[in-house]
Amino acid sequence: MDESSDEQTRDIILSSIADGVFTVDGEWRITTFNRAAERITGVPRSEAVGQRCCDVFRASICESACALKETLRSGRQIVNRTIYIVNMKGERVPISVSTAILKDKDGNVIGGVETFRDLSVVEELRKELHEKYTFADIIGRSHAMRRLFDLVPQLAASNATVLIEGASGTGKELFARAIHDLSPRRDKPFVAVNCGALPDTLLESELFGYKAGAFTDAKQDKPGRFALAEGGTVFLDEIGDISGAMQIRLLRTLQERVVEPLGAVEPVPVDVRIIAATNKDLGKLVRDGAFREDLYYRINVIRLGLPGLRERREDIPLLVDHFVAKFNRLQGKEIAGVSEDVMALLMAHEYPGNVRELENIIEHAFVLCRDGLIRLRHLPPQFHGAAASDAGSDRRGLTLEEFEKVHIADAVRRHGGNRTAAANELGINPSTLFRKIRSLGIVLPDKDGRSAEGR
Repeated sequence: MDESSDEQTRDIILSSIADGVFTVDGEWRITTFNRAAERITGVPRSEAVGQRCCDVFRASICESACALKETLRSGRQIVNRTIYIVNMKGERVPISVSTAILKDKDGNVIGGVETFRDLSVVEELRKELHEKYTFADIIGRSHAMRRLFDLVPQLAASNATVLIEGASGTGKELFARAIHDLSPRRDKPFVAVNCGALPDTLLESELFGYKAGAFTDAKQDKPGRFALAEGGTVFLDEIGDISGAMQIRLLRTLQERVVEPLGAVEPVPVDVRIIAATNKDLGKLVRDGAFREDLYYRINVIRLGLPGLRERREDIPLLVDHFVAKFNRLQGKEIAGVSEDVMALLMAHEYPGNVRELENIIEHAFVLCRDGLIRLRHLPPQFHGAAASDAGSDRRGLTLEEFEKVHIADAVRRHGGNRTAAANELGINPSTLFRKIRSLGIVLPDKDGRSAEGR
């Protein structure tokens, strides 16, 4: 059997394997890339082969703890190590990887081989059971979200108090959980309290607890949320809604790291990290005298501002795909996605309710759509009026092609014409970006921006 026949047989075998398989040479360039690897990563084989594996996978361990490098260095195989990669859509995909050394017929090491399995379905089912979400669940590849992705691991490594500001529905609790899950406190409790949902008397007992006999119905001791979170993180949501009296009590806890349960005679030390969140402008509340200035500076050690969905519209298609997949799984349907005119309306909508509103829109459509694509008639009533208005005027949402054209042009201009830097921001290979620029007829600056980088 000749060499070309051997390669054909090998390709047929690799393409029939359900797990992703790739091999690298001594310079870490991909030499083979099977069909399952294409499906899981979203990267075509033609673009992957010849690239360095870290540029294709963008995995959580690529820089610091590459499994394949570990195997080649130690000579020991790795079996089913769980990590995550970032696919071509900017989505974090959990996978399990196994590695081995690749040798030629004479026993010389010529590279390595890695197999990987998509754990997305398993991970989603686990989350539905345990209601536990992580940094990998925050979806976005917009410039605003990428800056947050870079910042969150740094915040997690610190023990400083964090204030998360953002409108309702922007994912404040999701970011708080991400900070906790990436921190040294990850193995201790994460305890969330909605401060705006409880009156002062109930909020006080929820936060600080009480001793038996503190009041008529206090038959036994009850630990507060600070005590339950010992060693972990307390998330104080909607902190801007608490009363002046509660602000004073909370200030003492933050200053002295102690709590005083109702009916107790001695303060109790607590070791917790505080993450607070609000959908209000606390600075304005301080100026208006509605929020204590000393408490504001205690919780505003590090500020994390979350953008509204209208400020990151390029993430809408990603979020739509995510919610379609979620409701397909929960409702046992096989909806393929949304039609182009629906996507155009979704892209043009203002989203006062942000990501939560988009999720509700998709859930509403799932109730009415049995199969195929989600169309205009499946959307909530307010979109029917918008569609009719757009049909009778020149005002309409961008088509997907128009949006892609604007988004690519903006990214390249942000990087001073540097196509490679723009491709990295967009989460695509430079060759893919060049093809899109040509096919969409995008006019860009003459300079490519690379000369400026070295100055």
